[in-house]
Amino acid sequence: MYDKKSLKAEEFISDEEILDTIEYAKANKSNAELIDEILNKARELKGLSHREAAVLLECDIKDKEQEIFALAKEIKNKFYGNRIVMFAPLYLSNYCVNGCTYCPYHYKNKHIKRKKLTQEEIKQEVIALQDLGHKRLALETGEDPVNNPIEYILESIKTIYGIKHKNGAIRRVNVNIAATTVENYRKLKDAGIGTYILFQETYNKKSYEELHPTGPKHDYAYHTEAMDRAMDGGIDDVGIGVLFGLNLYRYDFIGLLMHAEHLEAAKGVGPHTISVPRIRPADDINPEEFENAISDEIFQRIVAVLRIAVPYTGIIVSTRESQKTREKVLELGVSQISGGSRTSVGGYVEEEDEDDNSAQFETSDRRTLDEVVNWLLSLGFIPSFCTACYREGRTGDRFMSLVKSGQIANCCQPNALMTLKEYLEDYASSETKEKGIKVIEKEINNIPNEKVRKLVIDNLKNIENGQRDFRV
Repeated sequence: MYDKKSLKAEEFISDEEILDTIEYAKANKSNAELIDEILNKARELKGLSHREAAVLLECDIKDKEQEIFALAKEIKNKFYGNRIVMFAPLYLSNYCVNGCTYCPYHYKNKHIKRKKLTQEEIKQEVIALQDLGHKRLALETGEDPVNNPIEYILESIKTIYGIKHKNGAIRRVNVNIAATTVENYRKLKDAGIGTYILFQETYNKKSYEELHPTGPKHDYAYHTEAMDRAMDGGIDDVGIGVLFGLNLYRYDFIGLLMHAEHLEAAKGVGPHTISVPRIRPADDINPEEFENAISDEIFQRIVAVLRIAVPYTGIIVSTRESQKTREKVLELGVSQISGGSRTSVGGYVEEEDEDDNSAQFETSDRRTLDEVVNWLLSLGFIPSFCTACYREGRTGDRFMSLVKSGQIANCCQPNALMTLKEYLEDYASSETKEKGIKVIEKEINNIPNEKVRKLVIDNLKNIENGQRDFRV
C-alpha cells in the first residue's frame, strides 16, 4: 500500500500508485476544468501533489501548455529571482564494482582508463578549478569499497577545504557518492559537506534491478532509502534525481515527486535539489540502445511542471545539455547549472582528448566558465557563486522555511551580487567584467532592505580593494 510516511521504499514509492496516477493523468489530459483548478492551486505557491503534477505533464490543451510555462517562470522568479547558482563536478575516481548498464564505469568495462586521484592530484585539480573562479564543487566517484572507501572521501574533502590559492577557495563541497550507512553519513556531515546527492536512475523496481544487474547498487530498497539514512545521519540538505531515458519518463517523473513528498512527510523537509539529467554517450555506452529517450519538448515540460509542483526546491541542469536546451529551461525553473565542466578523472589539469575515455559521459555544453557567465549576464541572469546559506547554518528546514516565505531573497540577492563581483575582479574576461558591472549596478536597486543595500555597496567597494568573502 502507498504510504508516504513509511520508511520502506516499496511503500513510499508505490508501483500501483504510480500506475494509477499515470492512468488518471491520461484520462484527464483534456479536462480543462480540472487543469484550471490545479493551476489555481499552484498559484498559491504551496506546490502540488504528484497526481496533480502528472495531469499538468500530460495536458494536451495548447493554450494551457503556455499557461503552464508562464506559471513556471513566474514561480521561479518569485522564489529564486534571476539568480543562477554555479558549480562544477570533480571526479575523484572511476573505479567501480557495480554492473550498471548505462554507465561506462561498470566493472566489466576492461578498456576504460581507470584512475584515482592522489591527494596531491586533487590539490592540483582544485587549484585549476579555483583559477577558473569556482567556489562550489560536487564530488563524484564510483562505488568501490577498496579503492574509494569513505576514508578516502573524507580525506579528499579535508584536502579541498584546505586549499587557498591566490584569492580562490572552495567554500562548499557537495558529495555524490553511493548509498551508504547512517554512520558514514554522519562522518560526511562532520566533514562539512553541503548537500548529499544521489540519483535514483529509475524508480521502477523491475527496471532498476535490470539496469543494475550486479554489485551493491542492485539492492533497490537500500538505494532508494539512502536519503532517509542521510537525514538520520544529520545531513539535512539532500539532492535527488533520475536519469531520464532509462525508463518511461512519466513513471520516473511521478516517482521523483513521491520521493520529495516522502522526505517532507517522514523527515520534515523535502529535497534541497532535484536533478534532471538525460542519458548521454560515453565509452561503452550508446544512448540509442535505450528506447525511452525523451525529446527536448518533453524535457522542457518536465522542468516546468517540477518547478510548479515543488517551488521551494532547486532544479539542476548540467553540461549534459546543450546551450540551446539550457537556455530554454533556465526560463522554466532551473536554478543551478554547471559550467566549464570536466567529467573525466583529472580532467581540469590534463586537457581531455580523444584518447582519454575516462569520462562518465560526453558533455554537450563545452564552453568555458567565463563564456557561460558571459552568456548568463547577456540573458539577464545573475551568475551566483554564493555559499552563504550553508556556512550560516541556513540549511534543511530553516532554509526551506525561508524559501517558502520568500525571505530567502533578502539573503540570496546580496550574496549573489557580492560573489559575482569577486568573480569579475579575479577571473573574468574584460567583456564579461563590463557586462557584470552593469548588471550589479542595476540589481543593487532591487535589494529592498535599505540597510542591507548599503552594506552590499560598501562590501562591493571592499572587494575592489582586495578583500574577499563577504556574506549576509
